[in-house]
Formats: sequence, C-alpha cells, structure tokens
Amino acid sequence: MTNTLTTWRLHWQRRLQGWHRTLDDLLPWRADRLALWLALIGLVLVLLGTLVWLAGRYEASQVQAELERDTQDAVSDLRTALARDVQALQGVQSTPASERSRQEALQALLRDKREWLRVEQRDPQWQLLDAEDSPLRAPTFNRTSRDENLNEMVRSCLRARQFNGPAYSGSYYLPMSDGLGMEVMELCMPQMANGRLSGYLVLVYSLQELLVERLGHTFARRNMVSFTEADGTRLAMAGTDRRGQRLFTAQQLLDLPGNTLVLRMDGRRSAPDLFPNVLTALVTAMSIALITVVVLLVRDSRRRLKAERELADALAFRKAMENSLVTGLRARDREGRITYVNPAFCEMVGFEASELIGQSAPMPYWPPEMVGEYQQRQAIRLAGNTPPREGYESVFMRKDGTHFPVLIIEAPLIGAHGEQAGWMSAILDISEQRRVEELSRASQERLQATARLATVGEMASLLSHELNQPLAAIASYANGSLNLLDTPGPGGETLSDVHMALRRIAEQAGRAGRVINSVHDFVRRRDQARESVAPQVLLDAIAPLVSLQARKLGVQVRTELAPDLPPVVCDRTMVEQVLLNLARNGMQAMDRPECRQRLLVLQVRRAASNAHQSWLEFSVADQGSGIDPAVAEQLFTPFFTTKAEGMGLGLSLCRTVIEQHGGHLEHGPNRPAGTIFRFNLPTPSSRPNACVAA
Repeated sequence: MTNTLTTWRLHWQRRLQGWHRTLDDLLPWRADRLALWLALIGLVLVLLGTLVWLAGRYEASQVQAELERDTQDAVSDLRTALARDVQALQGVQSTPASERSRQEALQALLRDKREWLRVEQRDPQWQLLDAEDSPLRAPTFNRTSRDENLNEMVRSCLRARQFNGPAYSGSYYLPMSDGLGMEVMELCMPQMANGRLSGYLVLVYSLQELLVERLGHTFARRNMVSFTEADGTRLAMAGTDRRGQRLFTAQQLLDLPGNTLVLRMDGRRSAPDLFPNVLTALVTAMSIALITVVVLLVRDSRRRLKAERELADALAFRKAMENSLVTGLRARDREGRITYVNPAFCEMVGFEASELIGQSAPMPYWPPEMVGEYQQRQAIRLAGNTPPREGYESVFMRKDGTHFPVLIIEAPLIGAHGEQAGWMSAILDISEQRRVEELSRASQERLQATARLATVGEMASLLSHELNQPLAAIASYANGSLNLLDTPGPGGETLSDVHMALRRIAEQAGRAGRVINSVHDFVRRRDQARESVAPQVLLDAIAPLVSLQARKLGVQVRTELAPDLPPVVCDRTMVEQVLLNLARNGMQAMDRPECRQRLLVLQVRRAASNAHQSWLEFSVADQGSGIDPAVAEQLFTPFFTTKAEGMGLGLSLCRTVIEQHGGHLEHGPNRPAGTIFRFNLPTPSSRPNACVAA
C-alpha cells in the first residue's frame, strides 16, 4: 500500500512539472495573444464608435442639406411671386386710360394680395397724384408718416429711372397708430408715355405679410422663416418656433433690383435616433469584424513574410547589379549633398564611398581650377533651370590628381510619394572615346593632306591638258614645215607657207607659256597680267571644249550677248577656266534622267555701274534640279564636293579668281528650274578703281 502511494505521488509530481514547463512555454504566447485580442476588441469598439458618430454626422448633414434646399426653394418662390407682382402692375399700366377702370383693377389686386399695403400714382417730381390702400386693413400711411419716409421711395424711383425698369427700396420700419409697427419695402415702376417719363407707380409691401402669404403654407409650417439684415437683425418673420434638441439654420440672399434681403430659415430637429439600428446589427457586426480581422491578420502575416523575402531578393539583386555596373552612379539631395555612390563611381574617382557620402560643393573630385565654374553649373542644375536627362561633358580629378573627361547624364530622383528628392546621375568615363576621336582627327588631317596632294596632281593634269593642245599644234606645224622644205616647189609659195607655220608655232608656244605662268601665278596668288578682251573672244575660246562635252551629254548650248558690249580687263586664261568650270558644272547638273530639257545658256550683259566703275555681268544658267539649301551653305568651301570623283576645289578657285579681279561670284535659282551662276568683270574705264578694290 505504501509503495503504491509512493508511485502515484511520483507520477503526479512528474505530470505537474511537465504542465509547469508547458505553461512556462505558453505564457509568452498567451500574453501575445491576449494583447492581440485586446487590440482587436479596442479596434472594433473604436470602429463602432466611429460608425455611430459618422451616422449622426450624416443624419445632421442630411437635415442641414434639406434645410438648405428648402431655403433655396423659398427664395425661388419669392422671386417668382415678386415677378408676378411686377407683371400685375404692368397690366394695370396697360389698362385703358380710364380712371375708374384702373382704380377697380388696383382694388382687385389689393383685395387679392394681402402683402400689398398701398399703391400710389406719382408724377415725375414724385408728387402724389392718387393712392389706393389695402381694403383688408386700416390705412397704413397718413400724410405725416408718408412724408417722413419719402426718401426711400425717391431713391428707388431714381434707380428705376436709371435702369428703366422696376426697382426696390431698402426696408424701413413703419410705426402704426396702435403703438406697434411693421417693416415695409417699396417697389417703384416708371411710367412712360410717347417715349418720355410720365410718372411712377409705387407699391408698398409688408415684409411680414410677404413671408406669411408666399411661404406660410409650405415652409413656415415646419420652420421659422425670416428676413434679416447682414448682421443678423430680424426684420420680419413667419412660422412657429418648434421645440427640438438641435437648431439648424440656413441663409440665402434674395437679390432684387436696388435691394438685397437675407432670407433665413431656422429649423429645430431632435437628435437622430440611431441606437435601435446600431443595437440590431451590433452583435453581427462585431462577429464579422472579429472574424474579418483574424483573416486579415493571417493574410497580412503571410504577405509580410512574402514581401520580406521579395525585398531581400531585390536588395541582393540590386547589390549585385551595382557591383557589376561599369557606369558610375551618384545621387544628390535637393541641397546638392551626395547621398549615394556605387562602386564603379568610387573606382572611377579613386575615393571610398565613406569619403564621398555627405559631401557638398566643392566636391573632392573637382579640379581646383574649375571649382567656380562647377559650383555655378550645379546651382543652375539644382534650381531646375536645365532640361532633365540631357547629358553634358565635364572633367573630374582622381584622388591621385590625374584629370579625365566624363559624360554626365542627370535626371530628377523621384521619391516614393511622387515628390522630387534630389538628382540621380549616371557618369561615363569617356577617356577612351576621346583617344579614339584624337586618332580619327589625325586620320582626317592626313586625308586632307592627301587631298591637297591630289589637288596638286589635278593641277598637273590641268597643265598637261592645257599644254597638250599647243604642243600638238607645234608638232603639226613643225612636221608641215619639214614636209614643205622636203617637197620642191615654187620658191615663193614654199617660203610663205613655212613662214606661216613658224608663226603658228610661235603663237602656240606663247599660249603654252601663258598657261604655265597663269596657273603658277594663281597658285602663288600673285596679280596676273591682265588685258582687254572682248566677251565674244572669251566665249569663243571655250566653245570647242564646251561643245565637245555638250554633244556627249546631249545638252544644247546657247550664247546671248547684249549689243555694243565693251571689252573687259582680265587674265584671259583664268577667266576662260572659270567659264569652262561653270559650264561643265551646269552640264553635269543636267546629266540626270529626270531632266527632259537640257539647255545651257551663256549670257553677257551690262551690270549695274556708277560714275567711277563700269562692269559686265557673265552668267551661266542650267535647267537641272537646283542646289539643296544645306549644300548651298558650303558650296564655296574648299574640299567640299557632292561628286564622287570631285575634290571640292572648282568653285572655290573660281570665286578666288573673280575676287582677284575685283568682282564677286554668286548663285541663285533659275526659273523655272535649275541654277544660275553670275560674276562681274570690270571694263577698261573702271580698271583703276577695280585694282584699288582688289
């Protein structure tokens, strides 16, 4: 028996110790659960209280909105009633001019409208001609009281005359014989006869009766309706002051010609009876709310864990992306302080991130000689005066003092709330790009040098072309002379033919020498020997070469010379070369399939002259496709050409030749199609002035 008791005691001791350990483990969890449930219950109670309060506010707003609508409707009804009164008075005015008929019409209106106290007929000087009092009450005015309140009536009639329509007076208090009084208002209507003012019709209103008659059957039963002044002073009121726990008030302006009244409507309502509705749904609402909150908490916990995992992945991805970028990234706040740099930027400038974050102007990577310029540029950027996402070049300095060029692309840094938090910059090291550009520039210079050498070759080709003709002629004449000397014949004829051949040989040798000297002087830019040459001679000199190319390209050539043209003073060889170059360009411009009419016109005429200078104008016109405006800007630029085989020197040399003669070379569109080149040359009478100008 003793052993059994000992066994049971040990068993329960172990069980109790296990329960204690379990309770110790569960206590923190239970405390958390209790705190969570208390928070949930408090949240539900706050929610219910908020709903009750919002329901009360909603009921009150509904009552207030209804009162506002009633006030607007009341003002609309008053406007309608007053407009009908004006129509009624206008109907009285249009009644046939019979004293009795008008009096009967006014009496009928006074019996029908209790708010009408009196209707008066007055002359243009406001003197009383006739008056009708309401038969429903004792006469309101006597002579003394009417004279005392005449000013309001006069002012309303003045306004009526000014507006040429009805006008209302301001309200005023009219004492009565029984010691009481009332607030009245007057309506004045001008009466016209044959386009001239013949008098006034004055209607006196009782504001009290106006409210009772026009609003008493609708709005005054539920509310207190009154006319008030701007400061809240009541002028007249209608309705009963009903009992209630809360007062609702609405006001609306009644704008009348010449007067403005404030219509006020007061309504008392008891507090909205909310508790029956709330108690009916309270248990259901609390249960649904608790279940909903628990479900939401579970879902929120799962979403939070998922969001934390996604955030960790995003942070890891961002870190990996930042470390792998070769583009420098830099973030600055609105004051220009650095808030973030990536490893690529730190490697670019040679500074650690801790040395850069928090730094403001001047930055440690700015060259000292450019600090002022960079500070001004940063101030403009931070002020938002430069377009975003527009790259600009700059120069940074590494920690070891070396300079390197960078390209900065900057854009606004938008925060989570959609507001600009600063600026984000992407920085590219363009040192390698600059090195490539320098290599490209050196290559371009070498190409230009090669082009100049090609120009020298072209000059040599030109010389060989120009010299081939006189040398061929010399050879031909020399062979002819030898043949004449070898062939026996009459002595006089043989000597004459040999003499002529030798003279031709001398002429062609002189021509070859002139070609060499002209090109040599042109290259060295010396003044060429000039002579007087007729325009026809210049055109005849290039005619064979022009005709040869014209036949090849299918171009018709036409020359037009004005009558009685004087000679020009020029270097004949170089001017012939200018004309030949322009003619060739014109024919090549028409060597296109779309050019149906291929006509080249060489024209010479007198140019505009003055008392000291006389000029001739030479023009070469083609009917090609014209010159593009972008090409026209660089047309005379050396080494600029649109031809695959051209060197871009022709027009530049032509302009130089003409300018050395004191003239100028220009171009323009030819009508209906093509381009026309013009240049002018001096005549012998203007040669001294032309030399001075050159």
